[in-house]
Amino acid sequence: MAHIHKEFLIDYAPENVWEALREVGAVDQRLVPGFVTDTRMEADTRIVTFANGVVVHELIVDIDDEARRVAYAVVGGSLAPKHHHASMQVFADGTERSRFVWITDVTPDDLAGPIAEMVDQGARVIKQTLETPATQEN
Repeated sequence: MAHIHKEFLIDYAPENVWEALREVGAVDQRLVPGFVTDTRMEADTRIVTFANGVVVHELIVDIDDEARRVAYAVVGGSLAPKHHHASMQVFADGTERSRFVWITDVTPDDLAGPIAEMVDQGARVIKQTLETPATQEN
């Protein structure tokens, strides 16, 4: 099983980063606009369309307000891992900065490269989106 761990700092208060992350049905608007082009919810499953054409069905496993953590698993779509589980979590790094931790476990191992590349791209867009003054004013 491949393990992908991405950690980065965001110059934005942790409660604000969490507010954007916990809105799981709006990642195309709140976290990764342009990288994700559409998000819709069907019960507890999020259907995400990426700019590269990949569509995934993600079961929302948990939204933990106390831990500021969202966990999800890919359960369908055009990306077909044997197993996929991921979590995104926000930690305070002072009062106006956040540490964002994104962990993904996936099999088969040959999906690790493409998924790691998508995580890297997603992390760059999350950071840019949340550090943009217009985002911070909303």
